[in-house]
Amino acid sequence: MTTPAYSRAGVDQSLADSAVSALVQELTPRSSSFESRQVLKSGHFANVIRVGRDLGIALSADGVGTKLLIAEELNRFDTIGIDCVAMNVNDLICVGAEPLAMLDYLAVDAANPEREAKIGEGLRVGAERAGIEIAGGELAQLGEVIRGFDLAGACFGSVALDAILTGNAVAPGDAIIGLPSNGLHANGYTLARRVLQKLQLDEDPEGRLGKRLGDVLMEPTEIYVKPVLELLESSIEVRGLAHITSLGFKNLLRLEAEVGYDIDEPLPVPPIFKLIQERGSVSNEEMREVFNLGCGFCCVVPSHAENDALALLKRHYPEARRIGRATDQPNQVGYLEDWPRTG
Repeated sequence: MTTPAYSRAGVDQSLADSAVSALVQELTPRSSSFESRQVLKSGHFANVIRVGRDLGIALSADGVGTKLLIAEELNRFDTIGIDCVAMNVNDLICVGAEPLAMLDYLAVDAANPEREAKIGEGLRVGAERAGIEIAGGELAQLGEVIRGFDLAGACFGSVALDAILTGNAVAPGDAIIGLPSNGLHANGYTLARRVLQKLQLDEDPEGRLGKRLGDVLMEPTEIYVKPVLELLESSIEVRGLAHITSLGFKNLLRLEAEVGYDIDEPLPVPPIFKLIQERGSVSNEEMREVFNLGCGFCCVVPSHAENDALALLKRHYPEARRIGRATDQPNQVGYLEDWPRTG
């Protein structure tokens, strides 16, 4: 779905979805003699390639998006590497994999050693938080192709084939536990920038944010690897994991079970989202389609395991709580009617 405000800002999500489908269709091997090692269908948060009888290698790729334009405007490049790592590893853990290493790809109009050093600093910090290595990468000077720069990466991890999480075990009544975000993370910046463009990045609009707008917009994406791996390694049954990015809680529908989800107690909505909604006259539906609205990751567990899972996750995120439940309404996500405006 393409929401009106996002479309006016220059992002046609419906067209992008169609383009991805067309691309994936062409990537499917045509040879009848080809034996695929791919374990999961396209559309999950990451995929797994079978490399042995019991072992799979999980793969994901992602970038930082137009948050890079805020970094350029502020001449601040020390945290976007964290975003790049986070967007990749947070996807990878959704299939139950342990991230191991990452490759980065930095495309620039012209090399800038001072900027690149700051980007490398962020990549290192992100890797440390995720417990992975940056094993290599590529710096491409593409002055005839791009203006400024772009940063993306690909992440690799391992998972036992019998431990892959697809979400197919999620059942109606299961608890959805929400983990708080650090703000926008690395999604929705095209809309946010358009709505907030008349505000000064070095000021706190009307004292509403508690810090300068630029600092809020540059807050790096939270990395959920260590608490989620701890949850997976515990005796608690985990039925589904979802990284909440663009499309918000509709990311839960990427889990394979034929269920729906009802978000009846969402986490508090940070002030930056309320500012965006008010300044842009963005509807509740659009806000839910574009932003994480304060929840960056979801863990789905059986109702009987809810308290144990919360006790473990609250050691890392005291604000974590049950935000909803799985329902018997396939492919439907329900919300409080006035959320997030009243959140």
